[in-house]
Order: sequence, then structure tokens, then C-alpha cells
Amino acid sequence: MNWFQSVFFNFGVKRKKRKKINIDLTKRQRFVISVVILCLLLFVSESLFVKSGFFVAFGLSILTDLLLYWANYQDIRTNLTRPLFILPFLFSLAFALFYFLIPARFLTRILLTGLYGVGLYSMFLSQNIFTVASIRTIQLLSSAKTVSFFITVVCYLFLSTVVLSLHASVFLIAILVFLFTFLLTTHSLWTYTLDTALFSHWQWALGISLCLFEIAFVIWFWPSNPKLIAIFLTGFFYAMIGLSHMWIDKRLFKGVLWEYIWLMAIVFFTLLLFTPWAS
Repeated sequence: MNWFQSVFFNFGVKRKKRKKINIDLTKRQRFVISVVILCLLLFVSESLFVKSGFFVAFGLSILTDLLLYWANYQDIRTNLTRPLFILPFLFSLAFALFYFLIPARFLTRILLTGLYGVGLYSMFLSQNIFTVASIRTIQLLSSAKTVSFFITVVCYLFLSTVVLSLHASVFLIAILVFLFTFLLTTHSLWTYTLDTALFSHWQWALGISLCLFEIAFVIWFWPSNPKLIAIFLTGFFYAMIGLSHMWIDKRLFKGVLWEYIWLMAIVFFTLLLFTPWAS
């Protein structure tokens, strides 16, 4: 073997060794990497992109869905369920928009970013469980439903606060409430049916969205602050979605129905109590 053949042989061996080096990340590691990236982007968004907050929030929401697909692509590509991407998109959108409403204090931003990271990681895990559960039976499905429902309610509260803080016309406010109510209701119902179709229960979602649309239209004229009205809308959304889940599970008994009725009554009287002209 001459000098040229020896060099060529050694280069080929090294090249083969390099090809064997493969960084194989687990699913949880991908989730952690995705959460860290999104949390860092959310944290720096207020100080660097103040004037273009809406575009940053929209881009962060799209990136959330892309990272979810990257972290869980092995299960998603075999069983693509399009409702899977609704809640991650709206969750990041809600936090990113709400981020610009809070005081620009370092501690407040740290706490909200930490809350976003915990919620995002929990949501990624629950979405992964839903993807697997649509193929085979899994024991953690009940826990995933609870986590997803809680995150959905928080997302609804933040989106309602942001929309009502716009102080726009009543028609625009009611339409925006209708849109994100329809999307969140569609996802929340899907977690109990796990259908592959995007709008398999669109009639049910449409009915709940129309109810919240009408409530938002009327409550816009109420002499109260946006945060209190957002809590009022979120309470009614919580009750309607909870009743829907009980109906799907065939557990809507008389006692459960009265619990949600009392909840809506408490929310309504809380609004009356803290309204300035009613005090």
C-alpha cells in the first residue's frame, strides 16, 4: 500500500466513524428543549419586540406547533390528529399577548415565564398521551384530560382579558370571543372523543360559542373592568365545557348539574358584587 492509498484508507475509516455518531434524543428531551426555546423567546419578546407584539405572539404560536410536531413526530406521522395543534397554538398566543399587559418588572416576567414553561411542558405531555391514546388504550388518559382542561381554562382567561382590554367595538369583541371559544371548545371536546376529524363535533362547539358570543355582546355594556368581565366569561365557559364532558362520559347526573348551576350563580353574583355601581 503506497502513501496515497494509506491516506485515502484512513480518511475513509474516519468518515465511517463520523457517520456512526448520531445524537438520538428521547421524546422528553425534545419536549424540554422545545420548552426552553419558547420560554427564552417569550422572556425577551417584551424588551426587544414591544412595537410588534402581535406578530411576535403569532410567530411564537406557530413555532410552538412546529416544535410539538418535531418532538412527537414519530407518533404524529402515523396518526395525524389535527385538533392536537389547536391548544398549543392558542396557549402560546394567549401568554404572549398577555405578556404585554403585565407590569414590566423583572420578577413578574420571571414568574409568568415560569408559569408558561410549566404549563407548556404539561401540555406537551398531555398532547402526547392523546396521540398515543387514539391508537391504543393508555392509563394516563384521565390525567391528561384533567391537565388539558385546566390549561384550556387558563388560556381562555388570558385570551378574554386581552380581547376585552382592546376596548374595541362590541361587534369585534363578540366575534373574537366567538372565534377562540369555538377553537378551544373543539379541542376540549376532542380530548374526550379523540376523533381524527378536525370538526367532528362542530354543532356542539358552535352552540357553546354562540352562547358565549351572546354573553360577550351583552356584558360589553356592563360598567366593569376587563379583568372582572374576563373572569365572568371564563366561569361560564368552564361550566359549559364541564357539562359537555359529563354528557360525553354519560355522567351528567342531577347532582353534577346542580354543582355547575351553583358555580354559574356564584360567578354572576361575584360580578354584581364587584361592579362599581352595584356596590
